[in-house]
Amino acid sequence: MERELTEYFGEYTFNEATMKKYLSAEVYAALKRTIDSGEDLSPEDAEAVAAAMKTWAIERGATHFTHWFQPMTGVTAEKHDSFISPVGDGSIIMEFSGKELIKGESDASSFPSGGLRATFEARGYTAWDCTSPAFLRKSDSGVTLCIPTAFCSYTGEALDKKTPLLRSMEAISKQAVRVLHLFGKNDVKHVDVCVGAEQEYFLIDRSKYLQRDDLIYSGRTLFGAMPPKGQEMDDHYFGAIKERISAFMSELDVELWKLGILAKTEHNEAAPAQHELAPIYSTVNIETDHNQLVMETMKKIAARHGLTCLLHEKPFAGVNGSGKHNNWSLVTDTGENLMKPGKNPHENLQFLLITAAVIRAVDEHAELLRMAASCPGNDQRLGASEAPPAIVSIFLGAQLEDIYAQFAANGRAISSKKRENLSMGVNSIPSIKKDVTDRNRTSTFAFTGNKFELRMVGSSMSIADPNTVLNTIVADALCDMADELEKSTDFENDVCALISRTINEHKRVVFAGDGYANEWKTEAAKRGLPNKESFVDAIEALKFDNTVRVFEKHKVLSRTELESRAEINYEIYAKTINIEARTMAEMASRKFLPATIRYIRRLGEAINEVNQAVGSEYSATEAEILKECSQHLADANAAYKKLVAEIGIAAGISDTCEKAMYFRKTVVKTMEALRKPIDQLELIVDDRLWPVPTYGELIFEV
Repeated sequence: MERELTEYFGEYTFNEATMKKYLSAEVYAALKRTIDSGEDLSPEDAEAVAAAMKTWAIERGATHFTHWFQPMTGVTAEKHDSFISPVGDGSIIMEFSGKELIKGESDASSFPSGGLRATFEARGYTAWDCTSPAFLRKSDSGVTLCIPTAFCSYTGEALDKKTPLLRSMEAISKQAVRVLHLFGKNDVKHVDVCVGAEQEYFLIDRSKYLQRDDLIYSGRTLFGAMPPKGQEMDDHYFGAIKERISAFMSELDVELWKLGILAKTEHNEAAPAQHELAPIYSTVNIETDHNQLVMETMKKIAARHGLTCLLHEKPFAGVNGSGKHNNWSLVTDTGENLMKPGKNPHENLQFLLITAAVIRAVDEHAELLRMAASCPGNDQRLGASEAPPAIVSIFLGAQLEDIYAQFAANGRAISSKKRENLSMGVNSIPSIKKDVTDRNRTSTFAFTGNKFELRMVGSSMSIADPNTVLNTIVADALCDMADELEKSTDFENDVCALISRTINEHKRVVFAGDGYANEWKTEAAKRGLPNKESFVDAIEALKFDNTVRVFEKHKVLSRTELESRAEINYEIYAKTINIEARTMAEMASRKFLPATIRYIRRLGEAINEVNQAVGSEYSATEAEILKECSQHLADANAAYKKLVAEIGIAAGISDTCEKAMYFRKTVVKTMEALRKPIDQLELIVDDRLWPVPTYGELIFEV
C-alpha cells in the first residue's frame, strides 16, 4: 500500500519535528535559541544533539556521515566518514561526537581560493550550520548523514558560498529591524530573507547524450543546426506532459518531499524537452541548500529513467535557454511580509520606504547584481527572447509606479489604483478580480505583488551569490535610511521626504517597457545604466570601491575575499571557454571533417559514374553540391586551425583577467566561425554519415 504524502514528507530530514522526538526538551530549547537568535550551543548540548542525530540516522540505515559544503566551484562537496570506532577487542561501536558534528577538517588546497592561500597550505575547516537541517542521502551504496556546513580557510577567510550568505542575512536583518522599530514594530527581533527558486531544465534521451562529446564535456551543444520545427508553434509550453517525463517528475517529487523540499509546481516550459519545477518559499539559506539538492536529485532521477538532465543555461542554440527565477522577499519573525503593499499601498509608508531602499540598492549596484546573477553559460542566454537583457532595470507595475510618481512630484501620494473585475463574457463563468498590474516578462528585476523576482539567474548556478549581493546592498540602503530617520523630529514628514528623494535620485532604473527592444538599449544608455554584455565584463564590479565599502561595512566580505572571488570568476570563465574550445576542435577534427570528407568522396564517385554513363552535362547538380560541401569544409578547416592556435596562445597567458578577456574577445569569435560551416554541412551531408544526433533527435525524440 502506498503511503500518504503527509506520512513520508521530510522523513530524510532532521527537522524540528524529529528534533523534538529525539532531543530532551531542554536541549531542543537550547538548539532552537541557537537557530533563531544565534546563541552559543554549549559543548554538552552539542554532544546531545550529535548523539540524537546519530541514533536517528543509524535507525534509518546510515553508516557514514559527511560535512556537506558549497565551495566556490558552484557545486557541493563532501568527505564521508564512518560512524565506526574500535574498542580494542576487534569489535567496534558506532560513535559520533559533538566535536565531529560542529567541526570538520577538509583539504582545501584543491578548491578555488583566488589567491587567499598558497597551494601548499592545505588546511580548511567545515563548521556546522545548524540553521539548515541535516539530511540523509540514500543511494545504491548505502545511507549517509549529510550535515550542512560553512567552509573557511585556516586563517578564517570564507572559501564557500554559504558563509557570506549567512553574513548577509544577519546584515539585512539587523538593518531591517532598525527601520521597523522606527515604525513602532518593537516586537520584531529578526527579519528573514525568504526565497523561492524556480528551476528550469532540459531532459533528453541518455543514449543520445552519450553520443555528443559537447554535451558530456560542456553541458551544451557546441554544434547543431535548427530542425524544421522548433518552438515557434508554442505547443510545448504548458502542454500535456509525456508519460516518460511524468514518471520522472513523479519520482522526483517523492525524493524531494522525503528531503523536506517543498516542490510545488511542475510543467512543460517553452522549448521542446524543457521543463520547470517551482518550490514553496523557504528562508534563503535553506532554499539555497534545497536548490543544490534539487539539481543533484534531478540528475540522479533522470538517469534512472534513461534520461539526462541538462542544467546549462543554453544547451541548444535557437531555442529557449534555462534560467532560475529568484523570488525574494523579507518576512519578520512575527509573520509580516514586508513586501506586501496592503489594501491602500499609498498609505503604507513602511512598505514604500523599504521598497524604495530596494530600488536604490539595485540602481547603485547594478553591475554587481548583473555579475552575481551570471555565469559563463548565461552569456548565451541573457538578452535572448526568453531571458531578460543584460541591462539591469526594475519593473514596479502600474500601481506602485503611479504611487512613486506621486511621491516624486508632490512628496506624498493620495491614491492607489484599485483592482477591477474581469468578465470572460460567458455567463456560466464568474467574473474574477484582476491584479492591479500586468507582468513584464522582459524585466530583470520585477515586483510581482508581494515579492521581487530576479530573472537573470542562470539555471546551473547556486542562488547564494545573487542573494548575498541583494541582501547586502539592500541592508546598506536600509542602514542609511535608519541613520537619517533616527534623528528625525517629524517622522512621517521625514519618511515621505526620504521616499520622494530616493525615487527622484534612482528612478532611472525603473522601466516598464519591452526589455528586448533595441530602443531600450538606446534609452538605457541615455539614462546612464550599465550594459555589460558578457559575464566576464561585469566581474570587475567585485573590486569597485563602493562594493568593497558596502561589503566591509556590513562584515559580509573583506576586500581580500572580494578580490579572490574576482580572480576565481576570471579563472572559471577562462577554463569554461577553454574546455568548450578544445571540445569543438576535437569534434571537428575527429568527427565532422572526416564525415564530410567521406560524403565528398561519395559525391566524387557518383559524379565520375554519371560522367562515364551519360556525360558530364548530367552531373551538374552533384558537382554543385560537391563544390558547396568543399567550400564549407575549407572554411571549417581554416577555423579549426585558427582555433587550435588560439588555444595555444591562451595557454601561455598567466594573468587570469587577461586570459579571460582573450577567450571572450578572440577565442569565442573563432568558435562561432568554426560552428557556422559545420552547421551548414549538417544540412547537406547524408544523415547516415553524420556522426552525432541532431537537434531534432535530441529535443523531439524523448
